[in-house]
Amino acid sequence: MNNRPAPTLADSIAATQAWWRDAGVDLVFQDEPVSWLAEETPATPVPVAPVRPPVEPEPAIPPMGGEPATWPTDLGAFKQWWLEEPSLGQTSAHPRVPPRGEHGASVMMVVPMPEAGDGESLLAGPQGNLLASFAKAAGLAPEQVYFASALPQHIEMPDWERLSSQGLGAIIRHHIELANPTRLIVFGTGILPLVGHDPAQGTPAIGEFAIQGRNLPLLASYAPGRLLDHPMLRASLWRRWLEWTDGDAR
Repeated sequence: MNNRPAPTLADSIAATQAWWRDAGVDLVFQDEPVSWLAEETPATPVPVAPVRPPVEPEPAIPPMGGEPATWPTDLGAFKQWWLEEPSLGQTSAHPRVPPRGEHGASVMMVVPMPEAGDGESLLAGPQGNLLASFAKAAGLAPEQVYFASALPQHIEMPDWERLSSQGLGAIIRHHIELANPTRLIVFGTGILPLVGHDPAQGTPAIGEFAIQGRNLPLLASYAPGRLLDHPMLRASLWRRWLEWTDGDAR
C-alpha cells in the first residue's frame, strides 16, 4: 500500500521542469513573436473646438432721409427734397410724386402712397376723385386741403414695420409740422403707427397728434382703395367727420 502523500503543485511543476531539462529542452519557442513589455496605450486626444472667426456686426442701416438736422425747414424745399433725396427711394418702377397744397390748410389728408397711375400730380386717379368729392361735400375748397403721402412713390405691398424702423415716421411728422394744417386725416391703418399711434390700442376713429406744442385734431380712416370698394366704410367716414367737426370744419 502506497502511503506517500500526494505531491504539491510546486513539486509537480519542479518535476515537469526537471523532466524537460533532462530531455535537453530548456527553452520555449513560438512561431509568433510575443512582446513581453506592456505597450503604452496612446492617450485619447481631447477634441479641440474649431476656431471660428469673430462675427462681424451687420452695418447699421442709415435712417431714411439722413440726419434730421439736414432736413429742409420750409415746405417748398421739402417738396423738392421729397423728390430727390436718395434714401427715400424704394424699389419700384413708379415715379416719385410730390405732395400738393398750401401751408396752413384747413385739412391735411395723408394717404399711404401715390396711386399707381400718378405722375406729376398726387392722387390724380379714382382715389383722388373720391377724396376730392369728400372734401367738396365737407364744404372745403380745393385750396383748403393739403394732400400728402407717406411714401413718395407707389410700391406693391409696403412693409410698414420695416419702413417705420428706418425712420419714415419721423419724416412724416416733420412733413406735417412744415405743412401746419388745422386738422389731420390719416387714410390707412398701416400708416397710423407712423404718426405715433400704438397698434395695440386698436384703430382710433378720432384722436390727436402732438405738433409744435399743440394737439392737432386727428381723424383715422381706411385707405382710399378700401373706401372705394366699400360704400359702408365711406358712410362711416362721413358720420365720423360730422361728429369730429360738428358739421363745420372751416
